[in-house]
Amino acid sequence: MKKSSIAILFLLLGMLCLPVYGWLYLNYGHPPVAVADPSFPMEAQIVHKPLSHRISKEMPAASPVPIHEETLTAGAGVYMKQCAFCHGVPGATSKVGEQMFPDAPQLWEKHRGGAVVGVSDDPVGATYWRVKNGIRLTGMPSYVKVLSDTEMWEVSNLLSVANKPMSADVQKILTQTGN
Repeated sequence: MKKSSIAILFLLLGMLCLPVYGWLYLNYGHPPVAVADPSFPMEAQIVHKPLSHRISKEMPAASPVPIHEETLTAGAGVYMKQCAFCHGVPGATSKVGEQMFPDAPQLWEKHRGGAVVGVSDDPVGATYWRVKNGIRLTGMPSYVKVLSDTEMWEVSNLLSVANKPMSADVQKILTQTGN
């Protein structure tokens, strides 16, 4: 055999071995599947970047539901029934959300040097997309069959202004216990 034929043979064998190794690793190895396990190598590049691009491509440009006292109050009610368990409330983080992998974002906590509260720096359409579609392998469910479109927009609008002062009625709903 010529050297070029041997090189091609080794190249083909190498290309065949890689998928076989991947299959063996996933089926008989120990990939990180527990919450306490470290991330996969390159997990952020494999998961987060495509997610960001998809949200940017598919998110609605603006909310069809206006932001005013009535819709914020309605959004607070939706939040307390559907979101607070994992994402916390003003002044109290969720112990459950902190034990997820990745951690469920605490949507009333300040971050980025205290300049941002929750997802208030994200476009409201991005938050709506996450509520509507969910995010695989994060614990974030799709609410498309649970909430009406208006309810999804109301809670998304509420979170978009989480960095601003809330009315007493909205604050009262968001700080109630026993929901």
